[in-house]
Amino acid sequence: MNILITGGAGFIGSALIRFIIQHTEHQVLNLDKLTYAGNLESLSIVKNNPRYHFSQTDITDQNALSTIFEDFQPDAVMHLAAETHVDRSISAAGDFIYTNILGTFQLLEASRLYWQRADKDKHSTFRFHHISTDEVFGDLNTTSNYFTENTPYAPSSPYSASKASSDHLVRAWYRTYGFPILITNCSNNYGPYHFPEKLIPLTILNALAGKPLTVYGNGKQIRDWLYVEDHVRALYMVLTRGTIGESYNIGGHNEQKNIDVVESICALLEELAPTKPNGINKYKDLITYIKDRPGHDVRYAIDASKIQNELGWIPQESFNSGLAKTVIWYIENQEWVKNIQTGEYQNWIRNHYNH
Repeated sequence: MNILITGGAGFIGSALIRFIIQHTEHQVLNLDKLTYAGNLESLSIVKNNPRYHFSQTDITDQNALSTIFEDFQPDAVMHLAAETHVDRSISAAGDFIYTNILGTFQLLEASRLYWQRADKDKHSTFRFHHISTDEVFGDLNTTSNYFTENTPYAPSSPYSASKASSDHLVRAWYRTYGFPILITNCSNNYGPYHFPEKLIPLTILNALAGKPLTVYGNGKQIRDWLYVEDHVRALYMVLTRGTIGESYNIGGHNEQKNIDVVESICALLEELAPTKPNGINKYKDLITYIKDRPGHDVRYAIDASKIQNELGWIPQESFNSGLAKTVIWYIENQEWVKNIQTGEYQNWIRNHYNH
């Protein structure tokens, strides 16, 4: 099977490509614009595999997409390309509207036109898998209810609103054109190769550098944490075994308060990196509470019973085991961190990559 993956140089996308190349015999084309969060170094272990291919392409470029579909002849599309950081969406919402909504539209149209022209066998087996987020559902008001596949959408930020919009487009293409789609909505991911603006990698790296560990508001916001390698197993399972037109929620069964996540990282670092920056007695002393961000949702939690009951997926990592693996990875991969923080690797790719 030829699988076209958009956003494959990002955190989840690169984990998905590593999984597919290492555990299947499929061909993969990684289509990525290489914005600030895209890093091909995250794919170094598969870059020389003959089944892995890369194209530096913007998903809003319709002409480029048409050429790629014609040349690669995909059997499936897995769409992960997106702007994803809530804080950035608050200060620069236009980027999110452009990529997450317009980009999804262009990709849907390129995929639909390709699918309509395909021969009978490919037409009947083609799949468009749209990867989304639980943030489209908004905020849970109590500690006892959960997001299900039938929860009404109520996005709170420009980011989640743009992802909700893209979800609606994908469903409309299924209903209007009969286009064979699948949608997954996941909880907060964490793990190796995560861009250092997100809570867990940022906390790890700031602690190691002796910088403040900033926590929004009172830190009691609750998130369901999903180890990225568990997530990509689920994505592949949905692509290959999911029912066309259906959506599947993917959660880690690991609800944690933000402050508890930060404190757990500090405790792990006390054990794994006991030599601290000058002037630091305990890592947790670096915790600093700051003004809450606008529209900050209090709780996300996913009911993942549908994917468990229908496809047999359950997460393999507990939060404790996954967090320990993540902290160790960042301690041992400071060169990757340096490259992505300074932008040196991305700049080299932009200047030298021949696409």
